[in-house]
Amino acid sequence: MGTALLVEDSMTDMQILMGCFQQGGITVVAVQTGEEAFVAVARQRPDVIILDVVLPGCSGFEVCRELKSNDETRDIPIVICSTKGGEMDKFWGMKQGADAYLSKPIDQDGFVRTVKQLIRR
Repeated sequence: MGTALLVEDSMTDMQILMGCFQQGGITVVAVQTGEEAFVAVARQRPDVIILDVVLPGCSGFEVCRELKSNDETRDIPIVICSTKGGEMDKFWGMKQGADAYLSKPIDQDGFVRTVKQLIRR
């Protein structure tokens, strides 16, 4: 179905999201920091990136902004998936270039549906 890069520092959330990917038939590569995300994207271009906002080092917003401003990575769809679910957080995430913003706790079916739609486009 495709490959997703998951950038998540919470092991609990990582396990939940990885289970969603498995159910959806999506291969997943998981990292825990923004810096690791840049390395992973350079190593193997994923079909979609799932970003938490609160990460050690640079934030998910910073990672999103950097990837969307780079010609080589701007077309990779990015889903921000965060406990920061206020309207201003969502607005700011979309302003950074995110293709979707989902609040935690996630609706697992909706999460898989959103990711699959972004992989297909």
